[in-house]
Amino acid sequence: MDECVRLEDVGKQFDGQWVFRHVSLTLPQRQTTAIVGESGCGKTTLLQLINGVVSVDEGVLSVLNAPIPETGLPAFRRKIGYAVQGAGLFPHMTVQQNVDLMARLEGWPESKIRNRVRRLFELMGLDSALGTRYPYQLSGGQQQRVGLCRAMMLEPPLLLLDEPFSAIDPITREEIYGHFEVLQQQESVSALLVTHDLREAVRLAQFLVFMGSGQILQHGETATVIESPASESIRRLIETQL
Repeated sequence: MDECVRLEDVGKQFDGQWVFRHVSLTLPQRQTTAIVGESGCGKTTLLQLINGVVSVDEGVLSVLNAPIPETGLPAFRRKIGYAVQGAGLFPHMTVQQNVDLMARLEGWPESKIRNRVRRLFELMGLDSALGTRYPYQLSGGQQQRVGLCRAMMLEPPLLLLDEPFSAIDPITREEIYGHFEVLQQQESVSALLVTHDLREAVRLAQFLVFMGSGQILQHGETATVIESPASESIRRLIETQL
């Protein structure tokens, strides 16, 4: 399959304690991959490795068909969008300023910025009038959609999502799911979604990864994994959450 991320026997440790070791995994391009597991199993660390925030201690990691560079990390990270729980918007900036900040730092022409913001607002179902408001004037769901717009502003081929929908009420979350699916399909972006919510994973992802105790328990196409769990623990998890 076409890949966006490849890990070969990867390990990462902090203060002499291994978060995981011997992790080998290939994630598909232009699809949404959900990484599911309990707190502390290494999901967020995996995203940090992919984004170049921390480095592997052993093994080989390839992102967008190339190793993470030892120099020029800012340019590398501009190819990756990142959205987190709570959106993380700058409170002193308007919605418009939050979304287009990186494009202005990159020196995009005004017309390109305007067109890109308009497209992202349309894909995420946001009224253009919200551009002049500040984050505190938005609902939680609106803030999260603005966060996704900001993450996608530079047209990155890879989008990392660290439990971005977990603090939103169920009704609003379902609405955002629909907008996210349109965004992912229209932009043909490869998305990696970290979540502890299996229902969310099955709803959004075409490829599913189960992590636990610092290792990959099972991975594959979502329907295949759900229909054929590799262990009794995964089977119980599926039965209790779906």
